[in-house]
Amino acid sequence: MSRIEATFQHLKAKGRKALIPYVTAGFPFADVTPELMHAMVAAGADVIELGVPFSDPSADGPVIQKAGDKALAFGIGTTHVIDMVKAFRQTDTTTPVVLMGYANPIERYDLKHGKDGFIRDASAAGIDGVLVVDYPPEECVEFAAKLRAHNMDLIFLLAPTSTDQRMQQVADVASGYVYYVSLKGVTGSGALNTDEVEAMFPAFAKKSASLWVLALAFAMPKRLKPLPRWPMPW
Repeated sequence: MSRIEATFQHLKAKGRKALIPYVTAGFPFADVTPELMHAMVAAGADVIELGVPFSDPSADGPVIQKAGDKALAFGIGTTHVIDMVKAFRQTDTTTPVVLMGYANPIERYDLKHGKDGFIRDASAAGIDGVLVVDYPPEECVEFAAKLRAHNMDLIFLLAPTSTDQRMQQVADVASGYVYYVSLKGVTGSGALNTDEVEAMFPAFAKKSASLWVLALAFAMPKRLKPLPRWPMPW
């Protein structure tokens, strides 16, 4: 059983929703990330999403863009991010870690380290899943299968604008959980429609048994008030 699956089963037994915070690797300082990850777990994180810095993060808003730019200025790349997870795993072998980023750093890593080098090294480091923003599900069936062979999940995004066809394509390939983008626009947008979000749960549940993870900005606590009445995403 994967760490992601074990974590969600444990949460289900306790009647809890998962808290999955995000942090950009190498921000605000190049060497602080493993320490931040441990602090997130101590503060209640159930899963950690670790952002891989990239120069053209097309789906991210200005806050994450600036964090990535600073990490890149420190020289942080995919190899460093994998090493950060290795360091974290020295004292935490239970908390799932999901890398979140873009196709370019993964493909550049493979060019440098050999075919499927990213999958090999990510698995060895103790990474549990990968969310690649610009990998469409219909183009990465083989990549998803290779990840699963190394006990890692390929996680996909869905949005309020996702069609039934897109939801089915994601359902056919996704594992671990599905990351539902609650906002129309880039990360940090304020355009949250809670009724629209709630309506998507049953629509996707008909297509897949995958778990839901709802992406929310915590800058506005009032956005979280509807959560207790929403169904458990499993």
